[in-house]
Amino acid sequence: MTDQAPRPEADIPGKPTSASRTTLSHIMTGSDTNLLGTVHGGVIMKLVDDAAGAVAGRHSGGPAVTASMDEMVFLEPVRVGDLVHVKAQVNWTGRSSMEVGVRVLAERWNESTPAQQVGSAYLVFAAVDADGKPRTVPPVQPESERDKRRYQEAQIRRTHRLARRRAIKELREKRIADGIDD
Repeated sequence: MTDQAPRPEADIPGKPTSASRTTLSHIMTGSDTNLLGTVHGGVIMKLVDDAAGAVAGRHSGGPAVTASMDEMVFLEPVRVGDLVHVKAQVNWTGRSSMEVGVRVLAERWNESTPAQQVGSAYLVFAAVDADGKPRTVPPVQPESERDKRRYQEAQIRRTHRLARRRAIKELREKRIADGIDD
């Protein structure tokens, strides 16, 4: 299921996706709004990072820091009075890194209509020790077909992240070799 090198820490027991899955709920107020009168994207991004950080810390059994936000998609505006639910789970793990997938849903606080998905994000967290150095994380064990799909998609995103990083590094090195200083 994985294309990564054998893990020397394979003796660390894995954790199922359900072990660290969480939901963070928050009601949006006037102090959360932007100039258009809807909830500021940065407020939603903070909730996403908070929920993802909790999941990463739970899965890794200690501190984890945000390494990157791979993608944040806003599907619908969030309004004052919306009850926002941020659902997060670990999709994939490496040696010390974890991809956390997040779904953002919103529902009116005073209505009984179902919550609607308003956003999604993928974040990469690195588990760190007390000195801020990377530490090993348990492998994630996908439980359902949906979890297995998320794991496979996370591997694709990781491959693309690494390829993009390599291509940019090569381009910069070539520009320096060509004497282009920017």
